[in-house]
Amino acid sequence: MLFSIVKYIGAAYLVYLGIRAILEKAPADLAGRTLPISAGRAFRQAILTEVLNPKTALFFLAFLPQFVHPQAGFVVLQLMLLGIIFVLLGLFSTVVFAVSAGGLGSLLRRNPAVLKWQGKVVGGIYCALGLRLALQQR
Repeated sequence: MLFSIVKYIGAAYLVYLGIRAILEKAPADLAGRTLPISAGRAFRQAILTEVLNPKTALFFLAFLPQFVHPQAGFVVLQLMLLGIIFVLLGLFSTVVFAVSAGGLGSLLRRNPAVLKWQGKVVGGIYCALGLRLALQQR
């Protein structure tokens, strides 16, 4: 019952965010706007969020030991090496996505049609996700 209550509250919140995004007036020009926070602060917040995320620790504890072979040497060293490889691959993919998104974002911000419809599309997606969550059985 508690799960259902949380699910419906989450679904209602998504629909609320969607309706708010649909009704919000689109800004005439985003090119002159400054970022709400600096890149350094955003990076520090992301690191703190990831370090405090229990899913990260559970992933490493459940996934990486499958690839460790005690007969191959120090287990801790193997785990550290696998963790470092994982972090480096994640860093590479994140940088590629961030650079691509930055270029695409500046291109889209110059298009008035995108500015006009962006909130409506995002709002529609939020409403659809909220409805899907509310109707989901499990």
